[in-house]
Amino acid sequence: MSPHKRSYLTIVRISAWYDLLVTAGFATPWTFVLVHRVLSSVGTFPPADTMQMLFANLMGSVVVVWSLLRLLRTLPLHGLYDGFARGLFACWQAYALAHGASRVLLAFLVVEVSFGVLQLLPWLRDALRGRGRTRPARPPVR
Repeated sequence: MSPHKRSYLTIVRISAWYDLLVTAGFATPWTFVLVHRVLSSVGTFPPADTMQMLFANLMGSVVVVWSLLRLLRTLPLHGLYDGFARGLFACWQAYALAHGASRVLLAFLVVEVSFGVLQLLPWLRDALRGRGRTRPARPPVR
């Protein structure tokens, strides 16, 4: 699959819908309190404090805007950037898990890695194929 095919853009949109649904609740203090209650019921979470809420709201707001951009102006390049962002998110989630974070995070890590691979792999394939086509021809052996 090439990043310039319609099926690739569908993956970019699906990942945007996922992000929007999963992070919209983090975008405001009022919705974060509800999300925190739900997550606390399925795992161990520290009590919400002002700084935790601030960072959750900042993250939620940015991801909601990024999701809307990918939904309303879907471009192959958005998939590339989103793939890199998911790689970073996956690193920090794995770090948190290794340092005692709730195992609930594991489900989110699997989704991050999956969407990251789906969005980066076509670019990697294209780059490798393109590199092979642009190599100068070898001089003939005499």
